[in-house]
This record gives sequence, C-alpha cells and structure tokens, in this order.
Amino acid sequence: MKKVLLLIILLVGGYSSINAQEWYTNMEQAKQVALKENKPIILVFQGSDWCTPCILLDRNVWSTDAFKEYAKSNYIMVKADFPRKKKNALPEAQQDHNNKLAEKYNQNGYFPLVVILNSKGEKKGQTGFEKISAKEYIKLLNSFLK
Repeated sequence: MKKVLLLIILLVGGYSSINAQEWYTNMEQAKQVALKENKPIILVFQGSDWCTPCILLDRNVWSTDAFKEYAKSNYIMVKADFPRKKKNALPEAQQDHNNKLAEKYNQNGYFPLVVILNSKGEKKGQTGFEKISAKEYIKLLNSFLK
C-alpha cells in the first residue's frame, strides 16, 4: 500500500512540475540563459497579493496551459514580485534585487508591468494587463520583438 501511495505521489508531482511555468527571480541568471538559448526575456512586475489586474493577468495568461506551453520553448520568464502582506514578504536579498529591477525598468511603479527584452537584455517594449486571451497576449508580446 505504501509503495502504491508513493508511486502516485511521484507521478502527480512529476506531472505538475512538467506543466509548471518556470520563472526566474534573478535577472542575471535569466540573461545568461536567454543568451545561451537565444530567447527573449519577459520581465513581469507584479503585486501578487494586492494587485487585482496582476492576479487576473496571472489567472488569464501566465497560468494557462496555452501560455505555459508556448513560453517553455520561446521565452525566459522573470518575476519581480512586490507583495504587501507580511506573511508573503520576500527575503531581504530578493526584495533588494526586485527594487533594483524596478529602478531600471519600472520607474513609475506600474502594476502589472510586463517588460519585453531581447536575449541581450535590451528593452524592446512594455505592456500591462489586457483583457485578451493567452494566445492574443502571446501575439502582443511577440509584436515587440519584430
């Protein structure tokens, strides 16, 4: 019985990790991978526990199977989160990193802000929440890369 339960846990855990969106939280690591794989970087500034448009963007785009599948092969995803609730506070080093990213790419403090960078980290455009499907959002992101 224990072996069967363990097998089920491993199968379910393996399946969920296959479908999980891979997000980087360190821009330097993301740039290295982007250069190596020749992929653009999608940098997302969000307030995961307070920003309603951020939560909707996550639900309607980032968390969809269509987006996750496309992003896996075409983008390097970077998340810069700015939670407000104490229970969701980031480690100090991560918060400092996110603050530095905001100083460079989000000086006006817009949330959500989606910054599109080429594989060298050069800004190509930006957008935010749009009430469109994941497939339409992919087209929007790609329009900045032409």
